[in-house]
Amino acid sequence: MIPVQITGGEVSLAEQQAYIRRAREQYPNRELCGMDIAVDGDFVDLHYRFEPVPFERIRRITGYLVGTMDRWNNAKKAEEADRVKHDTAI
Repeated sequence: MIPVQITGGEVSLAEQQAYIRRAREQYPNRELCGMDIAVDGDFVDLHYRFEPVPFERIRRITGYLVGTMDRWNNAKKAEEADRVKHDTAI
């Protein structure tokens, strides 16, 4: 069962399940892990909480798009280590 946090009023179990179904239909590739429902009179605000999406960094190094360098030989690894790293902070 998905944890549901309700504030500002009451929502029936059937309505909660309908909101959960809606979230799963609207975001089929995301894993729903919780939902917040804020009741405001006849209206509700829904906030869905999803499991984090795994992120794999892809870099363009020496003309190749790579995710990891585990299959590189020593020369390519040394070339990558010698590159100037630019800071992305503003």
